[in-house]
This record gives sequence, C-alpha cells and structure tokens, in this order.
Amino acid sequence: MKTLIVVPARYGSTRFPGKPLKLIAGRSMVSRVANMAQKAAGALADAACVVATDDSRIEAHCRERGVPVVMTDPALPSGSDRALAAAEALGAEPEIIVNLQGDSPFTPPAHIIAVAEAAASSSADAATPYVRLSWEALDALREHKRHTPFSGTTLTHDVNGRALWFSKIILPAMRKEPALRSASPLSPVCRHIGLYAFKREALHRYVSLPEGYYEQLEGLEQLRLLENGMSIQCVEVEPDRIAVPGIDTPEDVALAERLIAEYGDPAED
Repeated sequence: MKTLIVVPARYGSTRFPGKPLKLIAGRSMVSRVANMAQKAAGALADAACVVATDDSRIEAHCRERGVPVVMTDPALPSGSDRALAAAEALGAEPEIIVNLQGDSPFTPPAHIIAVAEAAASSSADAATPYVRLSWEALDALREHKRHTPFSGTTLTHDVNGRALWFSKIILPAMRKEPALRSASPLSPVCRHIGLYAFKREALHRYVSLPEGYYEQLEGLEQLRLLENGMSIQCVEVEPDRIAVPGIDTPEDVALAERLIAEYGDPAED
C-alpha cells in the first residue's frame, strides 16, 4: 500500500458530542467523510482508506455501511496520533498517511488527491492544501473574525511552496491594499484547509515530539512541525462550492444543510 487515508472520528466532543453520527441532509457526517476518502483512494494508485474511531457506536455504524474501520485508543491526543495508530492497527506500512479530519464532510476528493501526491513527490515531511482568497472572500473572513477570531487559519509560504507560518490572524499584513485590489481579483491571503498528508517516518517523529510553544499559543498542531525544523509543502487548490471547513456545532449542521439545498449534495456527485 502506497497511501492510506485515515478519517479520525472521536465520539466525545465538548461542544458537540457524538457529532460523527449526526445526520447532515440524511447522511451521517462520518459516512460523508468516508465517502470522500473512498473516492480519493479509488483515484490514487495503490491506496486505501479507513475510519479510526474510539467508540463502538461509530464502529458499528461504519460496519453496517460497509465502511472500513479500526478501533484506536480513546486517550490519543490528536487526529494525527489516531491516523498513525490506525496504520499500525492495520499492520500497514504506507509511504504516505493522509489525515482527513472526521468533521470535514465537504472536503473534495481532489484536495485529498492533491496533498497525497504532493507529499509523495516532494522532499517535504508533509503536505497541506490552501485556497487563495478573492478580495470578497477576504472581506467576509475579516467580518467573520470580528465575532469568532479563532475560526479560520491563514498561511504564508516561500517561492517553492514550503510553509513559512500558519496563524489564526490574517497573514500577511498589507500596507498598500488599495493598489493590490486594483491589480488583481485575488488577494495575497491563503486560507488554510485542515488536511494533511505525512510521510510515514515524519508522522512517527511528529507524534513523538512535545507540544510546541507556538502550537499551544495558536492552537495549531501543524506549528509543531515548523518549530522543530520539519517542512510542509503547501498545495493550492480550487475552492469547493460548499465552503464549510468543519462541523463544530449544531448551527454548522444547519448551515451545511442550507448550502446542500442551494448547491446540491457532493455525496451524490
């Protein structure tokens, strides 16, 4: 197996317990994410996917629907730890392990494929996608952050696409924004999409490292790689028609259902 796509799906959530089993337009969230993972695995050479859970209810739900699933330790601290544990539980040694967050049911298979291929073809330790924001989208992000400042992550990268930094503040600052707006319909701001593809050895190292100083301050686990001199290849992707980065609250479910009604259900594509 060259690539393993893992969908970590914890039952416990402070803000939204049991959310992997919550229905979004008639389909459970975990089945939606698994559907995207299966489509991506089918398009990659020598790839497989699996749900990694800590709860027997999620395990039973997946098995009823024919979704590959493994049980992992409930004490694991992050989705990345759970992704590695899933590979080990399967007895697999894939070159690339993709951590597809279990609360991101609208991640397009194209995004998954892009990061898996970037991780495999580059010398970087990991790969992650981003969308370059239009000025309209940037204005919307700024307004959103007035009320929820820690929602939405931006990144900067070098000329080769290697990550320089990730932050909950909007990067970069722009001194001559009016001129930039006149020059291009796209802003310089890159919105990060929380999807990661790791080389297996790099993931082993990552989970063995202590939590980083800036990782703690920002609440962004990818900063642990940068704080320890590891590299992340950033991959530009096209925005999805349903722009819901993650489901964290019942209100997010309601929003997702409204967008499905308006734009169609990607699970039926």
